[in-house]
Parts: sequence; structure tokens; C-alpha cells
Amino acid sequence: MENDKRIWRAVSLGAIAGVAGLMALGAAVAPSLAAEEEVELKHVDWSFSGPFGMYNQPQLQRGYQVYKTVCANCHSMDLVSFRNLGEPGGPEFSEAAVKALAESAQVTDGPNDKGEMFKREGRPSDRFPAPFANEEAARAANGGAYPPDLSVMAKAREGGADYLYSLLTGYGEKPEDMEMSTGMHYNTAFPGHQIAMPPPLADGVIPYTDDTEQTVDNYAKDVSAFLMWAAEPKLEQRHLLGHRVIIFLFVFAIIMFLAKKAVWKRVNKDHPPTEA
Repeated sequence: MENDKRIWRAVSLGAIAGVAGLMALGAAVAPSLAAEEEVELKHVDWSFSGPFGMYNQPQLQRGYQVYKTVCANCHSMDLVSFRNLGEPGGPEFSEAAVKALAESAQVTDGPNDKGEMFKREGRPSDRFPAPFANEEAARAANGGAYPPDLSVMAKAREGGADYLYSLLTGYGEKPEDMEMSTGMHYNTAFPGHQIAMPPPLADGVIPYTDDTEQTVDNYAKDVSAFLMWAAEPKLEQRHLLGHRVIIFLFVFAIIMFLAKKAVWKRVNKDHPPTEA
């Protein structure tokens, strides 16, 4: 019995020591993690922000141009089809434009009668083709880094469109006391401030067809708005539905208030209150 007590005492002391050690380790690691995760986001007054927000159609069309010209070279958008570009609430390209954009892409299809895969012109029903055949090919072409799919990136990252805009405009010179890993680039918005993707944008690299200035800032805003639409294509319909529900509830509340007054007025008339 005495031996059992000693064993349990030793186990208890060991457990307490272990918990204390983990707490101390957590306290030591937490500040460093907080410092590593600290990011700097820039806030933009987006047209789609707030309960009455709506997408800016020309901005979404420019954003698609930025994605197709720059981002699509490395990043896929597996959940978006060409036909989505012509749907209400989005870029709303014309039917002819959507068909032309689809046909400009080469899509892998098959197998054919010989059991072989083949390339063909895209159709509006096709999804955006991926730039690489598989993850291994993507890593091999990008120094081991895997470019993530951008279909829902605006919803997958805290900050949404602000995060994407901040990331694209957040490249700069690293602090003198910061050590960078080989092949990494300093970015104020990326957690840890080291990102494998080099600066993808530069002034004048994408020729806009309207009067919008061709700057990194505008490119970043436009493609961030486009990626927000890709992640939430029904935002406008959701906002409109919310407005209708609120109007209905407001009218319903007025009707119920008037009905209550009418009912109680008749009740008071038929059964007037008696004096004590």
C-alpha cells in the first residue's frame, strides 16, 4: 500500500511538472507566434461592402483581364466556368464575348475513341483550365511552392478583398534586422512576411481598354474585386433578398400593430373597464 502511494505521488508530481512545462513553453512561444502572424492590411472602400453593396461591373471585367493575363499563369480557378462571366451580378460579358473568351482557352478533354486525352477549344460550359496538370507539376515550376486555387480565396482568408489587395501591394524592402529564407520575398500583408510568390504586378503590364490608369494599385483593386465575386457570385441577389425581407417585416409589423389596436378598441367598447 505504501509503495502504491509513492507511485501515485510520483505520477502526480510528474504530471504537474509536465503541465507547468507546457504552460511555460506556450508562454514563450506565444509572443513569437504573435509577432510572426502580425500583418498589415489596407482597407478599401469597396462598392460591394455593406448591406447595400453591389459589384462594379467594369471593375469585374478589368479584374478578369488581370487574372487571365497574370494570375492564371500559376493559379487555377477550378470552381468557375466561362459561362459564369455572363451571368447577372457578375462581370456580365455578352454572350458573344463569353464564347470568344472560352474559345481562346485550350481545354483538356477525353478520352477519345483511342483512349487518349486531347486538347480542344473551350466552351462556355467549361471551367477555367488549370495552368498545370497536377500539383507536382505546379511545384516543379514554382521552386517547390504550390500556387493555391483562387476560386474562393477571397472568403478563405481573413480580411477578404482587403487581404488580397494588401498582399498584391504589400511587397517592399525587408527590415535590416530580418533574415529571409532563400527564394522568399518580403510582404507586409503575408503572415510571417515571407512569401514565395514574387511581385506579380507592375505598372503598365496590362493594357486596359477604358480610361482607368494602368497602375499596380488599380490592378490589385480590380483583381481583388473579381476574386471576391468568384468567391461570392450571389452577393447582389442575397442583398436584394435581405432588403425585401426587411421591407416585408416592416410592413407586417405595421399591419399587426394596427390590427392589435382595432381588436382592443372593439374589446374595450364591448367591455368597458369597471370602476373600483
